[in-house]
Amino acid sequence: MITLHHLEKSQSIRILWLLEELGVPYEVKLYDRDPQTRLAPAEYKAVSPLGTAPVITEGNVTLAETNAIVDYILDWHDDGRLRPAPGTQERVRYLFWFHTSQGSLQPLLTNKFVMMAMSARAPFLMRPVAKAMVNGLDQAFFTPRLNALLGEIEKQLGRTKWFAGENLTAADMVMGYSMELAAHRAGMDEANFPNAHRFLKQMRETPSYIRAMEKDGKGTILL
Repeated sequence: MITLHHLEKSQSIRILWLLEELGVPYEVKLYDRDPQTRLAPAEYKAVSPLGTAPVITEGNVTLAETNAIVDYILDWHDDGRLRPAPGTQERVRYLFWFHTSQGSLQPLLTNKFVMMAMSARAPFLMRPVAKAMVNGLDQAFFTPRLNALLGEIEKQLGRTKWFAGENLTAADMVMGYSMELAAHRAGMDEANFPNAHRFLKQMRETPSYIRAMEKDGKGTILL
């Protein structure tokens, strides 16, 4: 049986949602973040030495990295619903957005968050310099790339109900967490990104996502 080692307010909500949607038997072990560092506790790092989430175990298998875990679970348990058939346009869109989340969107959001936290936590006398450096980097690099990507997201969701087409796929599950972050941290407001917020609303109303959130119990976003 799959065990999901679920770190609170982390990307492992994606795997919890996936397991609930597939109806796969699993168990979940919940871990609280260290209250001071907000990083994974020692008992979690005993399973995942880097302290990153998500991570699963099954028998002698220990596997980290979101998309690797998704592919592993789908290889064994998908009934064809969550990965469109090869050779279709839905498959092309699926592949693009499935990898965009971890290859482009999530790194930009994470780096932006780390840079902002660094400037806020800098020693008092260094804080003005740190803020100036971070703001300069943000305006030159992070914000332009995020805005371009968010624009493509908005256009795609204006054409299709979900990222790959009219049906929910694993691409939506990996993009969903990043979309929540973008709404909280990257200026993806409802006035300028109505299609993105329509996606978030339908995601939050999906029964399997509701069940995942009930088991999580603490929300998804580390603020």
